[in-house]
Amino acid sequence: MGPPAHRQKTAKSSQERKKGKPGKGDPEEIKGGGGGGVKLEPAVADYFRQAHETFKSGFASDEEKSLFVSNVLTEATDVALPLALDASGSLFLQALLPSASGVSLEPLLRALLPSLRPVACHPCGAHILEAALWRAPLLISGGDEEAQALEELLLDLGKGLRDELATFALDAHASFVVRTLLQVLGGARVGSDGGRGLPGSGSLRPQAKSSKVGSEGPAVFEVPASFLSLLREFKGCFQEQIADFITNKCFSLCLQVALEILHRKLPEECAELCRSLIGYLSSCNPAAEQSSLLVFLKDATCSRVLDKVLEVSDAKVLRSFYKAHVKGQLRALSAHKVANFTLQRLIQAASRKLLGRLFQELGPGLEQILALEHLGIVTALLGACRKRGAHQPEVLQLLLEAFHCWEPPARQLACAPLLASVLAYEVYFGEEEKEQESAAPPALSAISYHGSLILQHLLHFADPSLVLRSLAAMPPADLVTLACDPSGSHVFDALLASPSVSEKPRRKVLRQLKGHFLSLACSKHGSRVLDAIWSRASLPARRELAQELAAHEPQLR
Repeated sequence: MGPPAHRQKTAKSSQERKKGKPGKGDPEEIKGGGGGGVKLEPAVADYFRQAHETFKSGFASDEEKSLFVSNVLTEATDVALPLALDASGSLFLQALLPSASGVSLEPLLRALLPSLRPVACHPCGAHILEAALWRAPLLISGGDEEAQALEELLLDLGKGLRDELATFALDAHASFVVRTLLQVLGGARVGSDGGRGLPGSGSLRPQAKSSKVGSEGPAVFEVPASFLSLLREFKGCFQEQIADFITNKCFSLCLQVALEILHRKLPEECAELCRSLIGYLSSCNPAAEQSSLLVFLKDATCSRVLDKVLEVSDAKVLRSFYKAHVKGQLRALSAHKVANFTLQRLIQAASRKLLGRLFQELGPGLEQILALEHLGIVTALLGACRKRGAHQPEVLQLLLEAFHCWEPPARQLACAPLLASVLAYEVYFGEEEKEQESAAPPALSAISYHGSLILQHLLHFADPSLVLRSLAAMPPADLVTLACDPSGSHVFDALLASPSVSEKPRRKVLRQLKGHFLSLACSKHGSRVLDAIWSRASLPARRELAQELAAHEPQLR
């Protein structure tokens, strides 16, 4: 495909741009200017539209594809700015850049650099910069012929973002570019991309695009020393601007990625940034009786930064954080709709010693936490007890007391369905149920995601006998319901994988499924459980399973 007939006339003159009235989303509306109202000429837009169709139709060989990408990117360099800001052109460039060579990528990126602000702050242009940023380090580490030029270009781009961090990190689109750059400078991709979502704010961009850009490539890659030096400078910029922008959602997300990357690559710098963050948040109201950090724990934006601080901090910092700021306040924090999430991070990161103190405060209020449906606190506490091998009998007793099935002891046999459905004994069996042993128990109908997690953790405790007895006492139909549920099926994963579950009680539970293998085989999630059972079964057990399924061969087909 040849170049467009008049590619020299790619943009309107400045006078024509002034006459034109910008529409919604036009570059003239972009914060920072510099892009003007540049648009693709119709013939140029048609050329790239046809090129996109050709690209989507595929190529006979990688060599043919590489040549096509190189030729099209050469043409794109002459109209880099209007093409990057065009919705269709941006999608095409995003598709091309993962296959770009250094010779093709370097001039395109260089053409966009003078208009860094309008491109980065544009919903289409930001994606182009992200795709280019992800591609460049792979070419640099691979020894591409333009490696040196690309390295210098990325450093120039990074310095441009650093010098105006207050502009870029606060912009909904440019903040994604900042986060991508931080990952590139650190040579690592972070899965969280800035921690959990922002309730009520919606997604800053469609999830499909989020997963598409930068989805290819290694999770960790080599970067030059100059990148780490620039990463240090970004740390300093974030440190200087904590007071001004800590409550901004976009800045908060950038800060979270910075903390994670620094933790991986420059742990001392990360620790210093964490100290600055905690120091500022705890000093905002020195006259208050309690730490002012408690206020920020209840803020939807700041709490996410504190989540990441706790995640990347060492045991000494966590102990200090507990003693200075949240000691005696855990019950109140667990009841708060925002602060309870940060408390979960503290529990998950706690050392064995600190876990004892947290458990001492939270344990007596477990039933209240369940009543508020803050189940993440419960699963975090059980997970920490499992991980640290501490307080397991105590937390099990408190948990069953909260579900009203610890006393009398006969009720303990019913704990598995109660935990799976996250219902107290009286609710599950009904208020009118007066321990009538002859009455048939209600069928298990709904399995909670957190209930499944609770059972999984308990099956990995050092002594899972109580839960195993309860599972073995469940009616076969309830076990089938559990196995065929998206969440409940993972309970069987824990049953089969836990090193603390011996073979005899495991077989006792699985034996209950005999006669119901067809139901499992016909279920999406149940069939996965059946596969797991088969992989661990002895030869005689496999023979029985196969015989039962063979009798229903027409239904299985």
